[in-house]
Amino acid sequence: MLPYLAKRIMLAFPVLLGVSVVVFVMIRLIPGDPAELMAGQAATEEVVRGIRESLGLDRPVIVQYAVFLRNTLRADLGKSLFNGAPVTEELAQRLPRTARLALASIVVAILIGVPAGILSATRHLSWVDSAVMVLALAGVSMPIFWLGLNLILVFAVRLHWLPAIGHETWKHLILPSFTLGAASAAIIARMTRSAMLEVLRQDYVRTARAKGVAEQTVIGRHALRNALIPVVTVVGLQLGTLLSGAVLTESVFAWPGVGRLLVDAVLARDYPIIQGTVLLIATTFVLLNVVVDMAYAVLDPRIRYE
Repeated sequence: MLPYLAKRIMLAFPVLLGVSVVVFVMIRLIPGDPAELMAGQAATEEVVRGIRESLGLDRPVIVQYAVFLRNTLRADLGKSLFNGAPVTEELAQRLPRTARLALASIVVAILIGVPAGILSATRHLSWVDSAVMVLALAGVSMPIFWLGLNLILVFAVRLHWLPAIGHETWKHLILPSFTLGAASAAIIARMTRSAMLEVLRQDYVRTARAKGVAEQTVIGRHALRNALIPVVTVVGLQLGTLLSGAVLTESVFAWPGVGRLLVDAVLARDYPIIQGTVLLIATTFVLLNVVVDMAYAVLDPRIRYE
């Protein structure tokens, strides 16, 4: 397994290099000039030119990318164009908050999605199955910002049960985590149902039932474990999606995480912050894919990586 792990890590570098190129080019296609924003509307052309030269924005794009790549390999993502703070410090300060939100959301998604998928599969073609699938479709279809605003309206404004914004206590985590985890719960429920239906048709499940094994044991020990491989894949991908999808949730609930930082950086044309944040999200996706692949061998001993 170790050679496979080393190979996957080596393959991650070209992916991250491609992401850095795409992000570097795309953010420079965004209308607006950071130097003009920093200088203000009343600034003269000379002042704007001086700011642009001090930031290195007057150099050719290829030169700017070469400098960015060299500094990134040194773990230096640069400094914010507007507050001068190092990008690594900004990310280190906000990443734990986003990670906490993403982990809480994936826990909510698993606790709702997996039991719902199992219930739907074991009650196949019944009204329970239909109800779960309708709710799953609704969960996938609802926009995050719409769901978040409605949860704020009900539980914060009308019932006064939970706070609407902030991150100080565990109560501030409830509404954002349910908002962010709703779509993932729906996806996990549908994948769990599909995997369970396939496994429940296998011969070894029929054999276990024919031997008189309790239905709960058949579902939990024989069926569920073998159905978890595709579910684990979805959970891993959803966790990466939650880290990036937290942009809307953090904006709705004023959660000071990486997503909120990215939104502010895009509005301000803060190139170093945008580049660092997107690279962080891409790295998270790559690492989660590696972890998911390693989890396969734990769940199914038949899987070996040569």
